[in-house]
Amino acid sequence: MHLNEIWQEIVGYSSQINIWELIGLISGLLAVFFLIKESIWTWPSGIIYVLVSFVVFWEARLYGDFLLHVFFLVLNIYGWAYWIKGNNSQDNSVVITQLSLKQALFTLGTTMIGIFIFARILIGIPNLFEGVDPPALPYWDSTTSILSVTGMWLTARKKIDNWYYWFAVDVLATGIYFYKELYFYALLYLVYIGMAVAGYRAWKKTMTLKSAIT
Repeated sequence: MHLNEIWQEIVGYSSQINIWELIGLISGLLAVFFLIKESIWTWPSGIIYVLVSFVVFWEARLYGDFLLHVFFLVLNIYGWAYWIKGNNSQDNSVVITQLSLKQALFTLGTTMIGIFIFARILIGIPNLFEGVDPPALPYWDSTTSILSVTGMWLTARKKIDNWYYWFAVDVLATGIYFYKELYFYALLYLVYIGMAVAGYRAWKKTMTLKSAIT
């Protein structure tokens, strides 16, 4: 498909987008924007985005992304509670920190194992549920799913390392959604790539300032 046809596809989809998808788009962008700003509003925005996205991924047979958003719902609630607890504490304990080398390697290793296991689960889904089509791109789907779970967990714990995972997810998801002809979502994740870079730089600046103060 030529670039002009792709653009026409995006424009056509944009003109037909329903109110729920529009809410999902806006809330998804707001969630990342608020995360860059370290605002607690990132969590309710993320919850709205998750709820709206369930239908899209099920219809696209991206079961990993569908199940991923179940975890996202749980982790958004957890992150919201964790940040509230820190903001209410006397020492404002929820500050940006970074994983140690040992923690980073353990996290990466666990993530890689999770990717393989989850891919095998996705491949076996049609055998468990009658009438369910085979998953599309199970290993790529699994990779973005597990990387995202790790990224969300690190986000909830306010680790700057979360941005490394989100950057990888955004690059891969842009390619996957483009391949699946979900051009609107591909464009959205292309925007997320820039926001991930901006988020890392903003959090790194905050860490440097706090280190200088202490």
